Amino acid sequence: MLLSNLFKQFFQILIFSMAVCLSVAPTFAETNGDESTPHAQKTLNLSGLYLGFTPCDDCQGVKTTLALNKNNTYVFITQYVGKSDREFVEKGKFALGDNGDTIVLTPKKGSTTIQQYLIDDDMLIKLDEDGNRITKDNADRYILRRRDVIKAKDEHSSH
Repeated sequence: MLLSNLFKQFFQILIFSMAVCLSVAPTFAETNGDESTPHAQKTLNLSGLYLGFTPCDDCQGVKTTLALNKNNTYVFITQYVGKSDREFVEKGKFALGDNGDTIVLTPKKGSTTIQQYLIDDDMLIKLDEDGNRITKDNADRYILRRRDVIKAKDEHSSH
């Protein structure tokens, strides 16, 4: 039953992500030639689905799903495995950090906790509250790995 629920949840996230990807038009033509253009392009390349199973002090682990959308919004879903079947959903906006090597998640409402992740190829590595790499036990488990839902085909997007 747990496997069935996990499959069902993954399928729902997959459908949601596909809908978001298909409904958001790329903004390549909206560049103005200033120094922020490389950051805007890099942000577009970050869109996708990131999955992980991060450590938890009082449960088996936290199933984590982060969907980054092309319009710089995100959906962050967590579930405390072994503690509850409830999913916690947070929505908000993301932006590149000052050096362009991190992303910052800022929730819309409810939570005032801003999260930061280091960008590393097709992975996002969770940073602590001060923006530093986590070094405690299981530090290597604070990684979200990218799972592409749809390979973008910009030349066919106008059909």
